[in-house]
Amino acid sequence: MNCFEINDLNIYYGTFQALKGITMNIEANKITAFIGPSGCGKSTLIKTLNRMNDVAEGCVVSGSVRFFGSDIYTYPDVSQLRKRIGMVFQKPNPFPMNVYDNIAFGPRTHGVKSRYDLDGIVERALRDAAIWDEVKDRMRKSALSLSGGQQQRLCIARALAVSPEALLLDEPTSALDPISIGKIEELLLTLREKYSIVIVTHNMQQAARISGSTAFFLLGEVIEQGETARLFAMPSDKRTEDYITGRFG
Repeated sequence: MNCFEINDLNIYYGTFQALKGITMNIEANKITAFIGPSGCGKSTLIKTLNRMNDVAEGCVVSGSVRFFGSDIYTYPDVSQLRKRIGMVFQKPNPFPMNVYDNIAFGPRTHGVKSRYDLDGIVERALRDAAIWDEVKDRMRKSALSLSGGQQQRLCIARALAVSPEALLLDEPTSALDPISIGKIEELLLTLREKYSIVIVTHNMQQAARISGSTAFFLLGEVIEQGETARLFAMPSDKRTEDYITGRFG
């Protein structure tokens, strides 16, 4: 089953065309990696999948994006779409409040008032993000007091708290140390059983380690997409091979 079906997607920022005729499917319950040099359209696409680009000045979109069969541009309330499609950014961005309130923020926004229900949601999300044992005695402490790796897992927990169906991650480990990177990679491999995951990464080894499918972007186009092991071992396009082997990018 496909999580996202993208057809002839073009995105312009003013006169600059950031994405050019993107047509691709992203499978459900799988980790899909977007790779490619800086400025090639990876982050533009991932931000389009939950309509984060709506707020970009001068952004014009043509083509279609379907999420489990529904056109994402038919949602009258985009917050309902973003409830289904969580997003985690490059730099950890916990809210300046305590750990508990960071996780409870989304459910409260969507109408959960019961403290009993919130307690259950917060614990479940923190357990799913593999950080419960590290923060269960620090729930009333500021989230900003956590380490960078802990903050990023807290941000993943915050995204999971509203029970999304997909999780988008835009270079989520680029600002972290190797131990934190390893913890988040292990976490994502666990989460793929419950969620459809798309990750933008500049780290070829990371893409090879955790993704089942990889798409290579260049100058706003998808050059090649396929099973990660096949794409890394036998890319069908010379440009993909050159990028993976470090000849450019």
